[in-house]
Amino acid sequence: MTETPSQTVGPFLTLGLAWRDGHLAVPLGTPGACWVSGVLRDGAGEPVTDGLVETWQVEPEAFGRAATDAHGRYAIHTVKPGAVDGQAPHIDISVFARGLLDRVVTRLYFPDESAANAADPLLAAVGPERAGTLVARQSGADLVLDIHLRGPHETVFLTL
Repeated sequence: MTETPSQTVGPFLTLGLAWRDGHLAVPLGTPGACWVSGVLRDGAGEPVTDGLVETWQVEPEAFGRAATDAHGRYAIHTVKPGAVDGQAPHIDISVFARGLLDRVVTRLYFPDESAANAADPLLAAVGPERAGTLVARQSGADLVLDIHLRGPHETVFLTL
């Protein structure tokens, strides 16, 4: 018996995966809400214009999904989650893009949580030189996390 060959997850992500209000993990006007945004980049540093970024979190529970635009940008409106099970507050992120056999999973940590981030087991395991790929940067009231699929600035991805 032979295995069924794998297929990549793109480039047809807009056919059924994206939805009109998916970028709103919480409604506009939600107290304490912010935009989490960034650019999805391939191994050569070029924007991925046909990708899909999903976020999910607990405490409060929220789920968002946004397709990347013509410049590789994504943006999801959400709120900062609380800490859970000894981990620093974070948002889990899945990325779907052309050339990937399966989604890749990473996290976004908050730049204003230095003490919690220092004690987080995942950030400690990847080390300070790589942890920076998981900590968003502040831009006014919003957060920016660029995601690099490969290359010298590759984001840390998790094994599931």
